[in-house]
Amino acid sequence: MSGANRGQGSAATEYHNQENMLSRQRGSLKARAAANENQENLPPKQVANRTVLGALQNNQRSKTQNQRGTKQESSQPLSCKNEDFGKSCYEKPPTKQPSFQIHVDEPDGACTKKPQQVVEAVKAKSIADDSPLTINNAVAQLRQPLTTIDIPSAMDVSFDSPMDMSVVEGEEKPINVNEVPDYAAEIHAYLREMEVKTRPKAGYMKKQPDITNSMRAILVDWLVEVGEEYKLQTETLYLAVNYIDRFLSSMSVLRGKLQLVGTAAMLLASKFEEIYPPEVAEFVYITDDTYTKKQVLRMEHLVLKVLSFDLAAPTIYQFLTQYFLHQSVTKQVENLSMYLGELSLIESDPFLKYLPSQTAAAAYIVANNTLTGGSWPQSLVEMTGYSLEDLMPCVEDLHRIYLGAAQHAQRSVQEKYKTSKYLEVSCIKVPTKLLLN
Repeated sequence: MSGANRGQGSAATEYHNQENMLSRQRGSLKARAAANENQENLPPKQVANRTVLGALQNNQRSKTQNQRGTKQESSQPLSCKNEDFGKSCYEKPPTKQPSFQIHVDEPDGACTKKPQQVVEAVKAKSIADDSPLTINNAVAQLRQPLTTIDIPSAMDVSFDSPMDMSVVEGEEKPINVNEVPDYAAEIHAYLREMEVKTRPKAGYMKKQPDITNSMRAILVDWLVEVGEEYKLQTETLYLAVNYIDRFLSSMSVLRGKLQLVGTAAMLLASKFEEIYPPEVAEFVYITDDTYTKKQVLRMEHLVLKVLSFDLAAPTIYQFLTQYFLHQSVTKQVENLSMYLGELSLIESDPFLKYLPSQTAAAAYIVANNTLTGGSWPQSLVEMTGYSLEDLMPCVEDLHRIYLGAAQHAQRSVQEKYKTSKYLEVSCIKVPTKLLLN
């Protein structure tokens, strides 16, 4: 090939390369322009985690209006189509009846619908001057003051709600939900009635072929640890133990399933008492995956059937709370009473033969006598109908386990009440003898 031909070939090749490059650039520019056009037609991105009010953010509202929280009173619809997001929502007149109509208060008290006046007021302005504040000013001009009502001076009219508890005459005091003196007697009578109906059988362990009192004590001790681990309410623990005892009063259980019964009972008590109960998976986890989620749920169903869905059982904790409200004591006496009440949960024998109100009274007496030298006050004798002589068998049994708590194999209750939260009441020296009057 001659030199001239080679020069022409290289020039043609260079020309084709430039054409290819320009076409690629034009293609990329077209794609970019198409992408920009599509992006303009798309609505603004929604704010993350705003599933309810996210759509309302696309409506153009003034900053001052959002801060004041005022409602936009206009005859325009609240939403726009996708192609109108780049424009003002007020540029298109509504083609259907407005979603909201302004009611104008007449001097005679009548209320008539006049949406057309608002529309005309809005149309009188140019689109450039159109804004929510302008519409609000137009609406404000349409409103007339209400007719004044003449009230005779002899008539005492109070506009304060009789249920308004925001203002308390005199010194302000925190409201205790348990302190209802007007109904205290009725509540106590109801709890005393229900504790008889929801009490377990005292000697049910004799009919259990495969479990013993010591196994039950280990289970309750473990539930104390579970309650502390998940920061559950004290009442949740008492309810769970009540469900276990009532279930075992009617059903024979193999020792391999005893922990499953306790787990299902704690799950039910958490659902009944807690605001945010732990998930089922958490209860499966604390059993070290000994049981599956399906097994826990099936046992929960069985417990409910055996208990006839009666989950509102009075407990020692409820009665102690009532006693403290009726006869105030120090925080240390309260915590020691709670400690003694939980110690009684560990021992089914002999405390299942006592009602929760009796065990709570015995815990109050032992704690009060240990710390203050007091006894069972006359006001509580009148409230409960229990004399000190009636309570002495339970007091003696409770004092006996209090003395032996330091040597007991299950120590979760002692460790729980060693903390500063409970004023370290489990470390208090136990008197060898109670001096009761």
